[in-house]
Amino acid sequence: QVQLVESGGGLVQAGGSLRLSCVASGRTFSGHALAWFRQAPGKEREFVAAVSGSDGSTLYADSVKGRFAISRDNAKNTVYLQMNSLKSEDTAIYYCARRDSPYLINRATFFNYWGQGTQVTVSS
Repeated sequence: QVQLVESGGGLVQAGGSLRLSCVASGRTFSGHALAWFRQAPGKEREFVAAVSGSDGSTLYADSVKGRFAISRDNAKNTVYLQMNSLKSEDTAIYYCARRDSPYLINRATFFNYWGQGTQVTVSS
């Protein structure tokens, strides 16, 4: 069984930065695509960023491109989301997810394991 545990959320002013972390336990970490999704109050869960399990390539939502960066450390079983130039519209619960395939995709239904989420609040 795979468990994902996020951390690093909090309250930050607009224009500030946060780094989220997600540690995975259980089965092998490398070779699986990882992603971050978020869900704001009253809205559907949306894709933020993903990193491949094969070649380390990345994929971003247009709304965060140029501001957020996803990375992974297979030795530490950890995926990160560096968030810069935060805006009030980035306020949401952020979820880490892992899929059994190594390939990139931005659809939540293709991810097999999910963390419990971490709250990010950006004040304007």
